[in-house]
Amino acid sequence: MNVEQARFNMIEQQIRPWDVLDARVLELLAVVRREDFVPPAHRALAFADLELPLKPGEDAVARGQVMLAPRVEARMLQDLQLAKHEKVLEVGTGSGFMAALLGHRAQRVLSLEIDNELAQTAHANLQRAGALNVEVRALDAAHADLSSDGPFDAIVLSGSVAELPQSMLDLLKPGGRLMAIVGDEPVMRATLVQHAGASLISTQPWDTCAPRLLNFPEPARFRF
Repeated sequence: MNVEQARFNMIEQQIRPWDVLDARVLELLAVVRREDFVPPAHRALAFADLELPLKPGEDAVARGQVMLAPRVEARMLQDLQLAKHEKVLEVGTGSGFMAALLGHRAQRVLSLEIDNELAQTAHANLQRAGALNVEVRALDAAHADLSSDGPFDAIVLSGSVAELPQSMLDLLKPGGRLMAIVGDEPVMRATLVQHAGASLISTQPWDTCAPRLLNFPEPARFRF
């Protein structure tokens, strides 16, 4: 595989056509080596428009143990509009690739991963990539007390939730933003929430689907 050609194709054929036009994001995707964050078994697909399983077994996707498609990660990063002085929380470290992207744009990143083995792998990946401003913790974000770590300028949920978790919204600084994928298959909505002082302003700029983050609330379903 011609790695640099594959990276170029990913950016120009998948990501840019998905309205990711921020030159800083596109340049970052050309620099951060996505292939170094992909499990060896799937490295040939590192630049494909796919969700890649991070652990063997049929339940990896059901447990949210995937790398999101490159265009989804890129669009989320663009929409957050991070600045170098900001502190960021990520929920769902996975392989660490999104955390590495966030680390390049922000001052500090705290990334939480519920699976201890994935957390260790992500930490090693980030260390090799030189992302020294990213901390990975093996922690269930849905039930963790993060009050001593917050508030945060930006929060990104690297997976889907049925509804916006109040526990995450409570960790936003005034002026902060939260990016999440919200809803149920077959169509979920990318949702950007901005903390505007006394109120929260929510927009849903695009549609996608993503595996669930574990243990966040699921609303009761009405059954006949």
